[in-house]
Amino acid sequence: MSKGDIIGLILSYVYAFGLMFGVEAIGKWSKWPQRVTRKFIHIGAGMWVWGVLYFFDHWYYGIIPFSTFIVLNYIFYRQQSFKAMDTEESTLGTVYFAISITILFVLLWRTEGASDHIALAIAAVMAMTWGDGLASLVGQQWGNHKYERFGSTRSLEGSTAMFIASFVSITLTLWIIPGSTLSPNSIPLASGTLLIIGLISSAVATLAESLSPAGTDNLSVPLLSGATLYLLTMLIS
Repeated sequence: MSKGDIIGLILSYVYAFGLMFGVEAIGKWSKWPQRVTRKFIHIGAGMWVWGVLYFFDHWYYGIIPFSTFIVLNYIFYRQQSFKAMDTEESTLGTVYFAISITILFVLLWRTEGASDHIALAIAAVMAMTWGDGLASLVGQQWGNHKYERFGSTRSLEGSTAMFIASFVSITLTLWIIPGSTLSPNSIPLASGTLLIIGLISSAVATLAESLSPAGTDNLSVPLLSGATLYLLTMLIS
């Protein structure tokens, strides 16, 4: 285990608990509704994948933080330890969130000379982080055109926000990471290829979010968009 791995592990747990306690305190002080504070934690937690990629030197240590939060988030959910994150009406979305990231990292991240596809994993996580996060916030605030699928209510405004946020976050991720110091063994994509892949994977992420029962979009969005990204890069690039 390297110095970077040790620092990464320490900072991962400091960041995670700091985020939860911080949003919990701010939510109580500002009286934000739980649907808002939960999404702030959702976005903040998702963005830490960049921290994991930056600090860890070995992928098999880098998967530890999110994998341990599969269990921790289940405990927090059952005990409702953080009201900003879980209430009696909450789903297992936070558990699915950690499961998805762990699966994507295990399948696509390599740090020792092998071909690395971590950019695809991070892009899929960004679709969940920003796409799903903003879809919920926009839909609940400005969603006037509702539709229902499998017992969950969505809105055209929320789905539009989902598509735009997914496209921007996916394309930026695939532009920044490949060939950089964050992933020197991954191959950069041509601009045209990048746009095509971004559009198709964003459409898949949006469709997955719109059709998934409550809470399960934290599984369907990243895993389906991640699979789409991988298949497209194999076919097009």
